[in-house]
Amino acid sequence: MSSIRHLMKQAQEMQEKLQRELAETVVEASVGGGMVTVEMNGHKKLASVKIDPEVMDPEDPSMIEDLILAAVNEANRRVDETLQDKVGSLAASMPGLF
Repeated sequence: MSSIRHLMKQAQEMQEKLQRELAETVVEASVGGGMVTVEMNGHKKLASVKIDPEVMDPEDPSMIEDLILAAVNEANRRVDETLQDKVGSLAASMPGLF
């Protein structure tokens, strides 16, 4: 029974460490040659959006909308990649758990 408690404790420690690391993680995604750049934290919340003023055309808002959408989707993908890397690293550091 104590080995199960030990594994549960390791799993809890791993989860807490992962949550801390995700809170500190910030990814950046830039599209359109840098026309739109977004930053997203590890919890997939947008931290910032930067738009090159030259891309803003009041006659064609769909272009900027598409660039923002693409940048957010790319940042989301990068957070997923980062999460997979971190989970893999944590799992490797706790061989008795997996």
